[in-house]
Amino acid sequence: MYDSLRGKVAIVTGSGRAKGLGEAMAKRLAAEGCAVIVHDLGKAVDRFAPAHGVGTLSEVEERVAEIRDAGGTAEAFTGDLRVEADVEALVAFAVEKFGKLDIFINNAGVGYLFGPLVDMTEAEWDTVLDVNLRGCFFGMKYAARQMIAQGHGGRIISIASLAGKTAVLYTSAYTASKHGLIGLTRTAALELGPHNITVNAICPNHVTTGLGAWQNDFSSGAKSQSLDDYMAKMTAGVPLGRVGLTEDTAKAAAFLCSDEGSYITGEAMNVSGGEEYH
Repeated sequence: MYDSLRGKVAIVTGSGRAKGLGEAMAKRLAAEGCAVIVHDLGKAVDRFAPAHGVGTLSEVEERVAEIRDAGGTAEAFTGDLRVEADVEALVAFAVEKFGKLDIFINNAGVGYLFGPLVDMTEAEWDTVLDVNLRGCFFGMKYAARQMIAQGHGGRIISIASLAGKTAVLYTSAYTASKHGLIGLTRTAALELGPHNITVNAICPNHVTTGLGAWQNDFSSGAKSQSLDDYMAKMTAGVPLGRVGLTEDTAKAAAFLCSDEGSYITGEAMNVSGGEEYH
């Protein structure tokens, strides 16, 4: 446990769905004593925002209730990260509810519009880049503005991916967005360091969340492998012998948000069991 996190205020985007990375980070920060804003889009819309990829309002409220039942503090917010005004309102909501903002975690992302480059549509490309990169830019922008105004620093973390460093088959837009997110992280760290705001990315390998299960089905089919064979081959490529868990990323985020991580900025931290080492 990190005593330095007690009393902090955190936003975790894309944290509404059960068993997701966002949920794990929100619950870990709440357990550490942070007041947490649980955010998600709030509704499934179409194939660009499907049920397996977004958290509904009821799911967001469920995560908030679970945090409160465990003795933590949380509030719910839904909004579209592609809309700048929604992101500005998200930060304002945290300040309205808890008086400040100390931690902003860019976790929401589109990890399901996969397929061959030659078949990808403009709308698919734009959706992935708009959420995974444009949305994270908005998050950094408004979180940083609030942290600078407060004058006591802060923590900004973006969840990138192994795909932010290594190409992944049939994920051209996703891989491009995550590479771009690492570049954005490094530039923001240079700009915000003088304000004592650290900016880092976390790069998990595959985690079988609800979305991860969909990815497993897609990737095994694309490679004409059975799901069992696909999972066995993927696991064999991890030196520690297993795919990632949501808790692995949550632990890394808590560390980076604590005083223990205060001299770390501009990094893209691998949480991959040794699968990614660049």
